[in-house]
Amino acid sequence: MANLVSVERASLALGTTHILDGVSLGVSSDTRVGVVGRNGGGKTTLLRVLAGLQPVDEGRVTMVGTLTIGMLTQVDTLDPEATIRKAVLGDLPEHVWAGDARIRDILDGLLGGIDAPDVGGLEAIVGPLSGGERRRLALAGLLAADPDLLLLDEPTNHLDVEGVAWLANHLATRRTRPGTAVVAVTHDRWFLDEVATTTWEVVDGGVSSYEGGYAAYVLAKAERDRVAEVTEERRTNLLRKELAWLRRGAQARSTKPKFRIDAAYELIGDEPAARDEVSLVRFATTRLGKDVVDLVDATVSFGDRRLLDRVTWRLAPGDRIGIVGVNGSGKSTLMRAIYGDLPLSAGKRKVGKTVSMAYLTQEVRELDKFDDWRVIEAIEDVKQFTRLGDKDVSASQLAKRLGFSGGRQQTRVSDLSGGERRRLQFLRLLMAEPNVLILDEPTNDLDIETLTSMEDVLDGWAGTLLVVSHDRYLLERMCDRQVAMLGDGGIRDLPGGVEQYLDLRRAARASSAASGTSAGSGGSRVAASRAASTGPSAAELRDAKKDLNRIDRLLTKLAAQEDKIHLEMAAKAADHTAVLRLNDKLRAIVDEREALELEWLSVAEIIG
Repeated sequence: MANLVSVERASLALGTTHILDGVSLGVSSDTRVGVVGRNGGGKTTLLRVLAGLQPVDEGRVTMVGTLTIGMLTQVDTLDPEATIRKAVLGDLPEHVWAGDARIRDILDGLLGGIDAPDVGGLEAIVGPLSGGERRRLALAGLLAADPDLLLLDEPTNHLDVEGVAWLANHLATRRTRPGTAVVAVTHDRWFLDEVATTTWEVVDGGVSSYEGGYAAYVLAKAERDRVAEVTEERRTNLLRKELAWLRRGAQARSTKPKFRIDAAYELIGDEPAARDEVSLVRFATTRLGKDVVDLVDATVSFGDRRLLDRVTWRLAPGDRIGIVGVNGSGKSTLMRAIYGDLPLSAGKRKVGKTVSMAYLTQEVRELDKFDDWRVIEAIEDVKQFTRLGDKDVSASQLAKRLGFSGGRQQTRVSDLSGGERRRLQFLRLLMAEPNVLILDEPTNDLDIETLTSMEDVLDGWAGTLLVVSHDRYLLERMCDRQVAMLGDGGIRDLPGGVEQYLDLRRAARASSAASGTSAGSGGSRVAASRAASTGPSAAELRDAKKDLNRIDRLLTKLAAQEDKIHLEMAAKAADHTAVLRLNDKLRAIVDEREALELEWLSVAEIIG
């Protein structure tokens, strides 16, 4: 395999930060590289160096003379006056792209309702589209152009579980032209494992290379520790625990292993299970009793719209449940109903006498009053010691496990990044010793190292856990059971995990295509005119599909606005007034999103 790009003894400093320190590496043809590392560690800068957009201070970067490069950045560079056709397909004649199965697959997989005929189709203008839609257009355009070297910076942003699965499959199986390569920065470990043939870790100015995806990367790092004769304390670190879980993990990994796991048997032979489920359930039962939270024949309605429709769901001590679902399916409603801040329209909510709940939302207002405090003071404000499993843990010890080293614990809260503030919120919740914990998209702003640390802490936490997330790896790693909300007001168990959910969604799309409608779609304009006895007319169905596209576009736009606000909060963490102003905007966006989700559900009933 020939090197498409070669980096030789490259060094680069940005301000006072040394990003690259004598790095030598190459991107070979027919390889797919996943790039991991801490936030702010230089992953994006490395992509820019490979693209020739960022000169190095020392060393050199050479490329094959005929090399074509395409890069997906986190900055919107699309022409707002261009059409969708122009943005994605350029000047490619219709008879060329329409006859290319690969390009048609890209349009179907990424554009969704963006190019729907009722909103102008491929001739619609880019300008009015949301940030998330424009980013998907940029990704589709890159994939359609099929450059020799594809550089992707967080390509799974703005993609749900289905979108991530499609992209992974496309990169691994459809982008098969010889002589090409992919380099992707990502914190999505499932995506990394499915796509990468090589993993680079960017840390402390260096880049270490590992053969294979995330599972292989974990194994190789653990083996390097063993070869270096590390101490017994180091042998029980997070890498070994993570490797042990991967060895026992989902069936999908064991049926198509990407590396020889036998080499790790000696290393993990004395490693206990990631979670002692029997002990944790026993502790949870001791803390909670037999009753946790029961929803009995529960209904949540807004006007004639039902988000939960006569749902009976009983949470047991020690349950660890991951929740997936389409936009507007009622995930947030279910969490709020369980937490108790959303009243039921009908049915009952029963809570055990000893239940103490904590809810990790996207809000950051709770930390505002601690801006002038040290991190450790904000944690000890809750408690100085907490119980984790069968052990007492100090605030400082728990903070260290979640990435706040001794020195970082003395940092003022106002100086924390967005990811650090998220970690501090989580720490304060744990210190309060809840026995029911609800996590709403906990992966936001967190890198892989922090996610692994969070999972490690929760491995020893005895209680009932509910997680809403688009991160497939996290759901499989942290939860023992998954359920789906498909927009019909109910809750469906997924014995087959996320893969079963994707199968259900594929079946729904196929069924809708056969009947001439869009899966999971609808429209509010026709809700009032629907006749229960005769069903919706053809005109009502057409209006419903139009409203579906409108609602989906608005939801995607709001998601992009939320992402943008989170980035602004991280950048202005030291500006108390700015954070308050941004948080008010965030609350307004969340309220608008929930209203749109209700509208979506009312329309879904029309299409059936």
